[in-house]
Amino acid sequence: MLLSPFFWANVLFWPAVIYGGLCLFFYFFQDYFFFRPEMLPKNFEYRYPFPFTEHTFEMEDGGVINALQFKVPNSQGVVFYLKGNSRSLKGWGKFAKDFVSKGYDFFMIDYRGFGKSKGRRTESILLNDAQTVYKWLSKEYPEEQIVVYGRSLGSGIGARLASWNDPRMLILDSPYFSFYHQIRQYGWWLPLRYLLRYHLRTDQFLKKVSCPIYIIHGNKDRLISYAQGKRLHEISADRSTLITIEGGGHNNLPNFPEYHEHLYDILNEQEALVMYTK
Repeated sequence: MLLSPFFWANVLFWPAVIYGGLCLFFYFFQDYFFFRPEMLPKNFEYRYPFPFTEHTFEMEDGGVINALQFKVPNSQGVVFYLKGNSRSLKGWGKFAKDFVSKGYDFFMIDYRGFGKSKGRRTESILLNDAQTVYKWLSKEYPEEQIVVYGRSLGSGIGARLASWNDPRMLILDSPYFSFYHQIRQYGWWLPLRYLLRYHLRTDQFLKKVSCPIYIIHGNKDRLISYAQGKRLHEISADRSTLITIEGGGHNNLPNFPEYHEHLYDILNEQEALVMYTK
């Protein structure tokens, strides 16, 4: 017995509706998948065991960016640290010790919707906010003393900053090849090329970076695969150094003594450029 076209239309209708609904849900609510912010009241007081200054930047569209700056006597420069996609400066500020202990000032911002930072968040806004703050920082320090450090989500933002400017160096910590490449491993069943509102093409940004590039990645990273850091090195091999932290995961690189050894050498320009560590 042949089944009628009407029957097949009914069979296919509901799966198509459900799939379409999932696509729409992802498109409109993807920020909730990508960002895990911790919000802080305006009067929250940061507490750290070393001196710092809090800054507030008011953007032209009404957005607000909150930042912390840690200073050391006779610093060699400043590390502009672009953090990952979770929490706020309240928790991330602890990483200042990894840099002030090596003779550098440390500067970090909260993205919009994180901590005390406010306003609408899009990819272009993320990048433009970082650029606005970088321009302010370049009035405080000559560019040859600015180190751009992008960690996880911040690696794509950091790469874009370095492509627009001329910092002393760019350090990428656990970076993704592109945002699409990273999300595809989880959302392979969605038409991501049409749905993603964040692209962050680290691979494309690096083509326009002229300063030395250092890529630090743990080879046991289960969130952003080591293969992505390796690919970034391969497409920028004439300017980049890949530093592999054996056994390192995504959130524990500072627990490894070799991370600090390499970081010290990089910041003191003792790490051989275009060194490929397997």
